[in-house]
Amino acid sequence: MPGRTLPTILQADVESRNTSKSCYVTRGTKVYDITPFLDDHPGGGDLIVEYGGKDITEIMGDEISHTHSEAAYEVLDDHLIGFMPSEPIIETATESQHPTNILPLPPNKVGMEELKAKGAAKGVSMKPVYTTTGLSSAEDLSVETDPHSDYRTHKFLDLNRPLLMQVWNGGFSKEFYLEQVHRPRHYKGGESAPLFGNFLEPLSKTAWWVVPMVWLPPVSYGTFLAFQGLPNIFQLAAYWITGLCIWTLVEYGLHRGLFHVDKYLPDNRVGVTAHFLLHGIHHYLPMDKLRLVMPPTLFVVLAAPFWKLAHTVFFYNWYAATGVYCGGIFGYICYDLTHYFLHHRTLPSYYRELKKYHLQHHFADYENGFGVTSRFWDRVFGTELAPPKAAKAA
Repeated sequence: MPGRTLPTILQADVESRNTSKSCYVTRGTKVYDITPFLDDHPGGGDLIVEYGGKDITEIMGDEISHTHSEAAYEVLDDHLIGFMPSEPIIETATESQHPTNILPLPPNKVGMEELKAKGAAKGVSMKPVYTTTGLSSAEDLSVETDPHSDYRTHKFLDLNRPLLMQVWNGGFSKEFYLEQVHRPRHYKGGESAPLFGNFLEPLSKTAWWVVPMVWLPPVSYGTFLAFQGLPNIFQLAAYWITGLCIWTLVEYGLHRGLFHVDKYLPDNRVGVTAHFLLHGIHHYLPMDKLRLVMPPTLFVVLAAPFWKLAHTVFFYNWYAATGVYCGGIFGYICYDLTHYFLHHRTLPSYYRELKKYHLQHHFADYENGFGVTSRFWDRVFGTELAPPKAAKAA
């Protein structure tokens, strides 16, 4: 299922949400459900309910009444639930020959030009906001999170405290955990938020260069051993490339079937914590430079069964099986380096498209787009990401 964007909400519905049980406010075309925030508002919830169902742009900017900090606007953005077309927007759509360019909001480029021509574009953004992540684009992944405001709003994790024990002791339901862990945060410009908070902390961090430094030597040695028992270099290359190709399927299978086993995740703290350690923390803090590639200790655990599998499938020749395995491990090295560079480097044209594709998996639709080094298996298994919503057809 493609990433779903926030809906268009009718003005009548917004205006009816003006009580402490259900309180919506607007800023321009954006609609916010601030019901959960009423009890936390420093001035009391009654002050907000007074503006329930109304636009709060002026009152939030009124320095005489009260100056609102940037954190207040961040709290508001966390409660964004949809968009409300104003009367001029509805009238423009009604008169348009192509109303779907304008509604549902956000409009595409053609629709935006129509709105501007009619003077109805004030407060309208062309950026979609994705329901599951609360983000609009890859750039949003690098917008710094205010830890205090985020914790007060979502009641999930405090980024300034060790995360692991918060997950373990949080008592989160699976549904709430998955909803929150897939809403990306960004900690102090890309630094690593504390995970263990003790002597184990360094084990959770791995620089990208550790991957080739640790694994290229054994891959080279294994390839050399395999060559000793094979008739010629062409057979070695055939087995080695076979392993490399098999890795691409393993990469897809691990990402989809293990890292994103969300639907089948046990609804208890063991399952939730295991998910967080294995892959959840990457979706929660996707731009953390030191938690992008796999720590060598974890990779040993995941790779060991594949040594046995390779020698079971290619039982007839130990050297052939070793060549296949080494090709597969080289594929893993390429995968981890590609993953890091997609998040943190400017790349050649092919990889720029791959970068857009992978970051879309983070900001728009984590339920599709499991290929990292290519889209091939996504196409085969029907999980290829649809183009971003901003490309709404004219």
